[in-house]
Amino acid sequence: MRTHAIKNQFSKFVSKKTVGTKAKAVGLMLSFLLVPLLTPLGQAETAKVSAQKPPGLQCLHLDAIERAYLNSHISFNSLSPQVETRTIEQYIKRIDGAKIYLLKSDVDQIKSKILAGVFNKIKERNCKPLDEVQALLVKRVGERVAFANKTLAQKDWKFDPKTELMLDPESRSFAKNQAEAEKFQLKYIQFQVSNYLATGESEPKLKQNGDEPDEGGVAKEKKVAGSPSQVSLEEAKGNVSRNYDRVLKRLSESSKDDIYSGYLDSFARALDPHSSYFSSDYYEDFNIQMGLKLEGIGATLSSQDGFTVVEQLISGGAAKDSGLIQPQDRIVAVGQFNEKGETEKLVNVVEMDLRDVVRLIRGPKGTKVQLTIMRRGAEGKERFNVILTRAQIKLEDDAVSISYLDKEVDGQKKKIAVLNLPSFYSDSKPGGRSAASDMKVLLKEAREKKADAVILDLSNNGGGSLEDAVKIAGFFFKTGNVVKQSTHTPEDEILFKDKDSDVDWDGPTLILTSRISASASEIVAATLKDYQRAVIVGGDHTFGKGTVQSVMPIPTGLGALKVTVGMFYTPGGFSTQHRGVEADVPLPGIFSTDEVGEQFLDYSLPKSQVKPFLSEEAYVTSGPGAWKKLEKPTLDYLRRQSEARVAKNTEFQKIKADLKKAKEHGKIIKLSDALKDTKEKKSEKDKKKEESKDQKVADYLKRADIQEAANVVGDLIAAFAKPSIILSGKAQKDFSAHE
Repeated sequence: MRTHAIKNQFSKFVSKKTVGTKAKAVGLMLSFLLVPLLTPLGQAETAKVSAQKPPGLQCLHLDAIERAYLNSHISFNSLSPQVETRTIEQYIKRIDGAKIYLLKSDVDQIKSKILAGVFNKIKERNCKPLDEVQALLVKRVGERVAFANKTLAQKDWKFDPKTELMLDPESRSFAKNQAEAEKFQLKYIQFQVSNYLATGESEPKLKQNGDEPDEGGVAKEKKVAGSPSQVSLEEAKGNVSRNYDRVLKRLSESSKDDIYSGYLDSFARALDPHSSYFSSDYYEDFNIQMGLKLEGIGATLSSQDGFTVVEQLISGGAAKDSGLIQPQDRIVAVGQFNEKGETEKLVNVVEMDLRDVVRLIRGPKGTKVQLTIMRRGAEGKERFNVILTRAQIKLEDDAVSISYLDKEVDGQKKKIAVLNLPSFYSDSKPGGRSAASDMKVLLKEAREKKADAVILDLSNNGGGSLEDAVKIAGFFFKTGNVVKQSTHTPEDEILFKDKDSDVDWDGPTLILTSRISASASEIVAATLKDYQRAVIVGGDHTFGKGTVQSVMPIPTGLGALKVTVGMFYTPGGFSTQHRGVEADVPLPGIFSTDEVGEQFLDYSLPKSQVKPFLSEEAYVTSGPGAWKKLEKPTLDYLRRQSEARVAKNTEFQKIKADLKKAKEHGKIIKLSDALKDTKEKKSEKDKKKEESKDQKVADYLKRADIQEAANVVGDLIAAFAKPSIILSGKAQKDFSAHE
């Protein structure tokens, strides 16, 4: 935790160093916004159970916040014409990134007229240009909604699975006129309908007792016979039409805070791809994910077709402990309790924005909330009320975990510890939880259980706390340099060292990575590679994010700035920027495409390097904590052994075939293929939702990359025991890992 002095209206921001990213989404999928129901512990004592949103951003705040970014950013320190041009580009991408609504003439007008000179106007507290852009967007969305509804209302409209369209906006231009916009939209509507045909379920017809409205204004429903079935074409069309109406409604209801938040985020992203603006809601969620604890009912929600849907129940939460709520239940009304413990009027939340629903449900531990649940089942639909008491919950599923695989190596049974670290979380509050402290405990367990090797899985880890990355890297050697951070002032470089002389794990070590392993993950992987301490296995290389961000809260609850304050370098002197961390033993991976990586992001900062700063004291050659360096012949041997297995592995060969097929087809979407793929993905997703925790762990350990990582570390155990097999090039038999 550091305090930065900001030379503007805001006197101080408290910052947390983070090194994280969210990689681009890959493939064709239906995505729903998932939001934890929670209240940060630091705010629990003052939080009110209310739908009232605190006062938001005002025009007068924008210039000061822009300058706060520039006071800390590694590269930019002024409101230059270049930054203004980029900001306008990012704002256009934000409001219509899919290039569905705006026309080319609209974009030209926004650039050359409406937002021209926007920095000076905002400095004068004139935010009318942002209102003008919003009005133009609402107009264009209204036109697209009207066209969609008119099209879908036609009795002779038919779904055409032979439809092909270019969905990727980077490969398309904005429509030149209405006719061109409508031509694309006709294909896009086909695509939207296909998604519902692939994933939707038909529902029993509602029978409502119109004369018995409940307190939330939602008519009571009787239980209706008939279980869900495949959605019909008419239902799919109706869902798409209602989605269009919903988009227009929510856009029309956008607050000034929403508009200004979007503008500030566009400004931040104009500086580099990892600077951003956190609204107060987003900052609240960020703190919870970093601390892995919440106060709420313990559920994850999504917004689907106007309904708030329960996606997952969290262990230790009131929702799961009550036994009354199930995944896929719909929350249709929410009610509070006053200070006397009396129930207040239920609020109908159907068609309500998910953020507003979350705000109604959130609250401090010990307080109660009433939910009206609508459930679909084999006997049809039913509605009922549930009263829950909010509680403190630990997000154990998002914490580091340990599992074990038994493996036979040269006729001997070996125990492999698999540590799955989803993120580098860290609660900055005194006594708060962190990835490093949790992992230290698990490494101790691995030693006590006589594990022969460790696999550290960072393949789905996008980063997090810099301090935790430094500590975790240090668990595998004695003491020494881990990372050097540059700043916008060259003489102010910061060197981060591991000062703990304990070697928490001195045995064979493997780090599993992928193209979406980023930032803090890359620090750990690159550091241990530089010290020749671990073998890197996985995607061809990691994401390639070599920058450090500070998250700085804005006083008065206006959210937070996430700003890039430096570049990081690992002991070998290299930045992971763009280049990432190359795998010593590469495996085929679904993310190994030309679309995933830092170098493909807008305004990515250039790579650089410094002189190596390896520490001799990191190495322990004898006595307690001694570990063996991985020399090039050993790595070459491991790679050869793996290549032979991968060539015969059907799962890896399928990944390679799918990547080749995708590259050959380019970015053209064929609905017939998309329909099949989406159905398969939904089936797999539905299956996983029903799995127990033990089943999920078992499936995780069966993953092809986990199994091959176990094979590689088995080869490493054998090579350390008998170095002669490396020199002889003797091929080892295939290993088969099992629980």
